[in-house]
Amino acid sequence: MDSADDASSGVPPLLFVSYSRGDLARTRPVIDLLEGAGYDVWWDGRLEGGENYLQTTEAALEGADAVVVLWSAASTQSHWVRDEAQRGRERGCLVPLTIDGTMAPLGFRQFQLLDISGWDGQPGSPEAARILVAVRAKAGAEQGTGQAARVPVAAAPAVPTAVPAAAQLAGGPALSRRTLMIGVAGVAGAAGLLGAWQFGIFGSPASAAISMVVLPFANETGDPAKQYFSEGLSRELRSVLARNPRLQVAAPTSSSVIQSEDDFAIGRKLGVGHILRGSVQRDTARVRVSAELVEIKGGLVRWAETYDRALEDVFAVQSEIAQTVAVSLVAEVATASEAQKAAAAQQDVGGTQNVAAYEAFLRGFALYEVSAGTDSDRAALTQFDAAIAADPDYAAAHAMRSTMLAAIANNVASGEAESAELFGEAIAAAERALQIEKRLPRGHLALGFALNNGKLSRAAATPHFRAAQELAPGDADVLRSVAGFLAYGSEVPQAEQMIAKVLALDPLNARAYRSAGYISLFARDYPSVVSRMERGLTLNPSLSSAQFGIAIARLMQNDPAGALKAAEAEAGEAYALTAIAVARHRLGDAAGSDAALSKLASAYDDSHYQQAQVHAQRGNTAEALAQLETGYAMRDPGMLWMPNDPLLDPLRGEAAFKNLLSRLGS
Repeated sequence: MDSADDASSGVPPLLFVSYSRGDLARTRPVIDLLEGAGYDVWWDGRLEGGENYLQTTEAALEGADAVVVLWSAASTQSHWVRDEAQRGRERGCLVPLTIDGTMAPLGFRQFQLLDISGWDGQPGSPEAARILVAVRAKAGAEQGTGQAARVPVAAAPAVPTAVPAAAQLAGGPALSRRTLMIGVAGVAGAAGLLGAWQFGIFGSPASAAISMVVLPFANETGDPAKQYFSEGLSRELRSVLARNPRLQVAAPTSSSVIQSEDDFAIGRKLGVGHILRGSVQRDTARVRVSAELVEIKGGLVRWAETYDRALEDVFAVQSEIAQTVAVSLVAEVATASEAQKAAAAQQDVGGTQNVAAYEAFLRGFALYEVSAGTDSDRAALTQFDAAIAADPDYAAAHAMRSTMLAAIANNVASGEAESAELFGEAIAAAERALQIEKRLPRGHLALGFALNNGKLSRAAATPHFRAAQELAPGDADVLRSVAGFLAYGSEVPQAEQMIAKVLALDPLNARAYRSAGYISLFARDYPSVVSRMERGLTLNPSLSSAQFGIAIARLMQNDPAGALKAAEAEAGEAYALTAIAVARHRLGDAAGSDAALSKLASAYDDSHYQQAQVHAQRGNTAEALAQLETGYAMRDPGMLWMPNDPLLDPLRGEAAFKNLLSRLGS
């Protein structure tokens, strides 16, 4: 364990221990532990005969770097202990422990207790490690050493709790399974680190990115339906941290994969140096968020904290966690000026302070991530609409509303008029998002997508994709969208490079593999199409259009039977019918091909591009070109595939095809 006298001044921090005389036998092991760790510990046993008790005690209390209060049934009744705890609270250096499970008295319950009632007094025990973590967090911050709390994870196993979540939210002593330390104030910790940062105490190591992963926070509400809240909170934290140019933030989004493996195994698989993990408990009025930042190599806890707040304060908690984590990590590689710039880049934008709006947004985003087709998209849209109803100025909700409207428009089956109307609404929603917050990456992505897909206006969309990339250069979701946009044009090699970075940052995201598969398709790398789509389906078996990508690759590999098998497994009917029509034609089943094409045309009257794909593969050049012309006139978003679609290769020598490409801006 680190010793307390590692401080830059060489003077060990002074700790004031407040306790009840009747608890001396249980207090001495705490004092011995702290002194053994190198702290200068003041307690009333150090008073010499003849000393002025009040004057000496007050001087020690005022000069202490941390006030360690040992609450018990006896000490909660002591006016002396209460007064000393009050002074520690006022000075921002209170470290409250409970030695017998007794809750702190009224007036001190906003500080979370570290329950050491089960401690056997041994310095090598998990409870001893947690005591030192709590004390270092306060004493180090007071002294300005900038030291991070560090303790081997193996020395601090999960603490089981049998206390109901509601009781814990009310201030009970139970600890969550991922909580190592309770009772330090996140604001003070972040402020102390930031102060050390700004004044150069950390020094200036070589510039480099610090790698980390934000794991989905555990849902400890007891209600599986509340999982959207815990996972959504961690996802929003990742989005904020990813904007910090000094952090390389991996983004695993498949909770089913993550929950099946050890956190450290996940971190090693992702190739990162640190894990941010935590848990969430909540009821209708309060929320408890526990979080810890852990080094994978050596298993050292860099920082740990539990926040017990009113539910409406969840936004401040999210901000405090992001700031503290960033300061703790970035300080290793940044100068003071670089650190300030990084902190500014990390600022959250486009959010809300309305709990109902936030909850609806998280529910919508969870449905968006399912990506199971129009039904889940419409369900997500309903939630984003609810978020906007609760907070009309919630820019991120407007941006996601635009995203869902455009997704539905892309797959709408009821006609061209509805598709055009939906894209119009999508553009308006994205413009509203940027009107509220012009720095919102999601807003720029949504507007770029709606302009590109709804209006076939690549020129108008380009600046928004560029802005999104510049605003969030480390966000895998943003880079994935930008890579997809590049792949529609002449920049396929750049798209391949960008999607490779996305897969490195987010190797457990099914949608990332689907995007990568289509980029491989446009690059004519058919084995990669199959492997990437199959990986995406492994992560999310309901992933729409992935089987369609496999079917096209199989067709290009002269495997129509394999293409038909993939097409019949595709959940998206329009995609499935397109691939079935081509595969059956290749297999010599003219009737089957005609039946699939007829159903495609009748069920999806805006499927002009898909019909062109089928006719091109069946050798009907004139009809294929006619369908493309109609698709262009109707602004069919499928037309975006035209520059690089292998299914249209039979048409590339035609003058009419080249003319159409020119009008598309390709």
